[in-house]
Amino acid sequence: MSTGAGAGEGMFADIPVDVGVVYEGERVRKQQMHAEFGGPNIGEKYEILEVKAPGEVEDGRIEVIGPDLPGIPEGASLPFGTEIAVSGKGVEPDMAGVMERRIHDFSNWIEGYMHLNQRDAIWLRVDKRSVKKGLTLRHVGTVLARLLKSAIPLIEAVSVTFITDPAEVGRRIGRARAIFEERDARTRGMTDDDVGVFFGCTLCQSFAPSHVCVITPQRYANCGAISWMDGRAASRVDPKGPIFEIAKGDCVDATTGEYTGVNAVVKEKSLGSVERVQLYSAFGYPHTSCGCFECTTFSVPECDALGIVHREFRGTTPTGLSFGAIADSTAGGRQVDGFHGLSFEYMRSPRFLAASGGWNRIVWLPSELKERMKGIIPAELYDAIATEKDVNSVGELLGFLKEHHHPAAARVKAAEAAAAPASDNPGKEESRPVVSAGQNTVTIPGGSVSLTLKNVKIHAERMILRKKQE
Repeated sequence: MSTGAGAGEGMFADIPVDVGVVYEGERVRKQQMHAEFGGPNIGEKYEILEVKAPGEVEDGRIEVIGPDLPGIPEGASLPFGTEIAVSGKGVEPDMAGVMERRIHDFSNWIEGYMHLNQRDAIWLRVDKRSVKKGLTLRHVGTVLARLLKSAIPLIEAVSVTFITDPAEVGRRIGRARAIFEERDARTRGMTDDDVGVFFGCTLCQSFAPSHVCVITPQRYANCGAISWMDGRAASRVDPKGPIFEIAKGDCVDATTGEYTGVNAVVKEKSLGSVERVQLYSAFGYPHTSCGCFECTTFSVPECDALGIVHREFRGTTPTGLSFGAIADSTAGGRQVDGFHGLSFEYMRSPRFLAASGGWNRIVWLPSELKERMKGIIPAELYDAIATEKDVNSVGELLGFLKEHHHPAAARVKAAEAAAAPASDNPGKEESRPVVSAGQNTVTIPGGSVSLTLKNVKIHAERMILRKKQE
């Protein structure tokens, strides 16, 4: 496959900006942008690729419904839709999700065109400099069409439609979401034991070099866009591509979901940065996170529990951190105890964080996410999980958990009981249990020097309290 070319060269001679893998990972900051589409402040945005029958797709047709880039005011944020149709004699409908994920990959080859996320969570920014060079959405569509045909020779025809008219985006998004749901439902009911292989994905390594996504029937890709069936289709079309088969190997631990074959492939694809992965644990050797995950867990060490926050939540969690702050600690292919990127579909899985207590370990969700997971969260836990409407701090959260008899409340009471002797006898040396919690940065103060340790794991058998001598 061609790696693209500069403006005026090769297969992109008619594109006014450079196109190539060198631009993967490029960021367009707010002060640089001409316009942005979607993102956390825009409710209606989506991208979808559909497979049509041969003859139904007009090859090379690029359409923009609404204003194109030159007609959009500088600094604007707009709803956005991308609809791509492909056809070819060997192209099957179950390949749609995998080809759709390549939109993210190929969009980022375009100079000054930043693409994040997938499905109805997309966020795009276009650099002022690229617009001044003449870049339009029609050019973007042309690049995507050519790269899709180059990467997947089975594709014979591609058409691309961009929608920037807010009303039209609103009319079309419901159909796209219905198709996403239909795709997701295909793998529900399958188990990891039903299959002999898993699949891996390295599409996000331009943003997270040590991240390797492991996709199983019971663990959807972090981005929420690729299922086990999608992985199977992709590996058949392009066996040497970024989505590939993983032989499971021997099962090291069925509860945590650790396999020798998975460990070997992850170590190879991460260039040795990650040696072990436990697919169903948020602690120990948790699955790495990219930057496209739909949600992330965060640690609440005061009750040895976890909260979950999704990308669209604009507030702060009880720990005082926003989604963005938590994502910064989670992303990049790191393994951080208690901080774990995941998809909405994985939250539906019977093996969701199974080794870490599953839903019994979850104590806080944004109200929108809690409503979305209604029917998935065990009925006896639903009212016991707090939201931003119930609590604003860890202290309030602990009270809520005790009042609603959440399983984590027992751990809160145990910690309080352990602390009581020290408070009753302040001069006595006491040994207290310490809750193990992942920390991305730990600062150790000292007289004139403080040490800051990053990406560390600290476990303390006990903590000694002594009364300060005057």
